[in-house]
Amino acid sequence: MSQTKPERLVALDALRGFTIAAMIIVNSPGSEDHIYRPLHHASWHGLTLTDLVYPFFLFIVGVSITLAYSKQLEARAAHTDLIRKIVLRGVKIFALGVFLNLWPGFDFGEIRIAGVLQRIAIVFLVCALIFLKTTWKRQLWLGAGMLVLYGLLMGWVPVPIDSVIQSALDTGTVERGHGTSEHVDNLRQLSEGFIAANYQPGTNLAAWVDRLLLPGQMYEVTWDPEGLLSTLAAIVSGIIGMLVGRLVLSITDTYRRLTWLFFCGFCLFLAGGIWGWVFPLNKNLWTSSYVLWTGGIATMGLAACILIIDTLGYNRWTRLGIVYGANSLTSYVLAGMLTIVFYQSLFGMTPWNQWFLETLGNLGVTAKLASFLYAFLYMLVIYIPVLILYKKKIFIRL
Repeated sequence: MSQTKPERLVALDALRGFTIAAMIIVNSPGSEDHIYRPLHHASWHGLTLTDLVYPFFLFIVGVSITLAYSKQLEARAAHTDLIRKIVLRGVKIFALGVFLNLWPGFDFGEIRIAGVLQRIAIVFLVCALIFLKTTWKRQLWLGAGMLVLYGLLMGWVPVPIDSVIQSALDTGTVERGHGTSEHVDNLRQLSEGFIAANYQPGTNLAAWVDRLLLPGQMYEVTWDPEGLLSTLAAIVSGIIGMLVGRLVLSITDTYRRLTWLFFCGFCLFLAGGIWGWVFPLNKNLWTSSYVLWTGGIATMGLAACILIIDTLGYNRWTRLGIVYGANSLTSYVLAGMLTIVFYQSLFGMTPWNQWFLETLGNLGVTAKLASFLYAFLYMLVIYIPVLILYKKKIFIRL
């Protein structure tokens, strides 16, 4: 194979866009009551296909940091200017996430500070600063240390008993979002004030930290899947992407680059699976095993895209991904804001999603298939304004 070092990885742009498209589909079913199992997040331990989407995006954020800021450092850009721009961008993305949480009612009494974009903002900010101030070897050790630290905190530190944990001890359940509750068992009380470290919903250390320190409402009432302590591990998802980006830039031979990407990805995947024996794969907790396991799949996924798109040249099918990837945050925000049109009753009319499901149901289409088709069509609807922006060469950057 030829020795090349592409100016821009089309594969990364496409992977970013397809990840956003997948995120829109899994977040926008026609009905929350009718979803195919792979398109629904795992309730607690374990994973579905949907649980790969978010860590893929954080991984891509990390790769993009390395590719983008390496060029700026080579151009001898001033660190102070880069840091100022990084902080400003992180603040903008975080504020946009809070805005989406408030949309459309803007009830500040029910404000949720944590969220998907907020975590992306924190991961970007921390990872970009780490990239500017450390070598790749220090990034490797820092990421490994953060995963070990998080594993030790979650697996060994006793959890103080608060009202939620006391209720769980008394009833065997904890409250979670949407008026439901989650069963917990095998909680071991160490004293009047503490229970043993555990990975149960609502009673683990991360949930307790969120209740103690996280302002505003929480997504699951008694814990938040984008909470404070688990963000420590989420940052490592970005660091893995940074290290993979370094690998892409440092190896010019295509064959060796792909070999190393597949090998490293498989090693991460294997390490995550083994660690999962003691620290279960869990997206809600963003466990260390989950970071490695999903990071490994993302690395192999990027390698496969580089092989197919950038090396073999099969890129005609990448149009949707490249268009979405060119305005990824804009796509996500549009998908969040337009729910008031496509999921709510306007002027007394039946909501579009309900009408769609009823119409297809009358034609004999199953409820789950109709729900999926609506999500897929909604993704295509969001694609239209994003495609217009792309054709006009308008790329919205925060």
